[in-house]
Amino acid sequence: MVLTTIAEARRMLARGDATHTSLVAQALEAAAAPAAQHVFTTLYPEAAMAAARHADALQQAGVALSPLTGLPVTIKDLYDVAGEPTRAGAVVCDDAAPAAADAPAVARLRGQGAAILGKTNMTEFAFSGVGINPHHGTPRNPSDAAVARIPGGSSSGAAVSVALGIAVAALGSDTGGSIRIPAALCGLVGFKTTQARVPRTGTFELARSLDTVCAMARSMDDCLTVDAAIAGTPLAVRRRPVAGLRLAVPQTLMFDGIEPAVAAAFEQAVQRLSRAGALIVDIPFAELAEIASLNAPGGFSAVEAYAVHRQRLAERRDGFDPRVAQRIATGASATAADYIALHDARAGWIARAEARLASFDALLCLTVPIAAPPIADLVASDEAFFRANGLLLRNTFAINYLDGCAVSLPCQASGMLPVGLMLSSVRGDDARLAAVALAVEAALV
Repeated sequence: MVLTTIAEARRMLARGDATHTSLVAQALEAAAAPAAQHVFTTLYPEAAMAAARHADALQQAGVALSPLTGLPVTIKDLYDVAGEPTRAGAVVCDDAAPAAADAPAVARLRGQGAAILGKTNMTEFAFSGVGINPHHGTPRNPSDAAVARIPGGSSSGAAVSVALGIAVAALGSDTGGSIRIPAALCGLVGFKTTQARVPRTGTFELARSLDTVCAMARSMDDCLTVDAAIAGTPLAVRRRPVAGLRLAVPQTLMFDGIEPAVAAAFEQAVQRLSRAGALIVDIPFAELAEIASLNAPGGFSAVEAYAVHRQRLAERRDGFDPRVAQRIATGASATAADYIALHDARAGWIARAEARLASFDALLCLTVPIAAPPIADLVASDEAFFRANGLLLRNTFAINYLDGCAVSLPCQASGMLPVGLMLSSVRGDDARLAAVALAVEAALV
């Protein structure tokens, strides 16, 4: 049985077509199947089954259940789980001290009764949008049966666990696009909230100025369900129709290097939204072209990651993914003055960008400008890898740099490889953006 949405799972349970125990047992069986190779780094079968049995007992007793109670979810390998080391997709952390407590996001999922199946594979230390992991293998994108394609990263296993129907939702993270990129490439919905919405305690750092705790699922409603759980409070979303929405399409940067099939999917989505009554406005948004220079040298991710890893890199570099080590090492030359200048430049840019977007309900563009490339091509060539990585991260990173919020929605036609449509807004605008995303999602169905 392949799981789809939380709502559908709840309907199955209400009809008596399944029990929580049977759903979790089937999920664990699927997690061990060949299609799920390299998806998980750790499985928790006993704990997951215990949560499922508890949910069945509560249901039989007539107790009202929260939406996630007894349903299978997964957590990314960079979240603390009490009693075990947090490896973040690496092998150099195998001998790290065990975590003293669950990360708050994990604890809150447990508090909602979720059946946590296991930790999912990821790009080492979350430092790539591709999803390739030379230590634990690379999960195969389920969207193409003929060609083994990348899942996107860094939340690679998270996306595949949902795309395969093993889990109803996956806890990931997003520093430069790590929720939205794999969601886009695997045909899922990814919701990157404003960074401050969910505590980052107990999360293995990539870049503290950008890291965001968030999740992906098969629908926007499901993303909101998980967000409410991990944030500790639901967003006050006031649903609205597509008609009357003002959506800005940036003419700078976001469509450079776009593949024709991806461009066609975007144009079809825009046409559908326009016919439904949305006002689509092209804007220059020239500020987007400034990010590359303002975020140099190295940028927040490299500078802050180097601060985390400098001792480990000096002592055990041969144990790193060489491509990850290369990127982290670019942060070594930054001075304190450089780092302060990065923050000052970002603050000024955010103020100007927020003013540019003030009259719109959301920014509308592609999540990534390319479809998922074959894994083999990017494993074989550093040039191909870094070119793809740059394209995958470019659009999504702009919203992290903005400290904004964003949603990736599937928008491809039937039979196409997945394409993500990204809706974005400014920091703290999560509830309004969620309402826009719900309306757009409904119009694209």
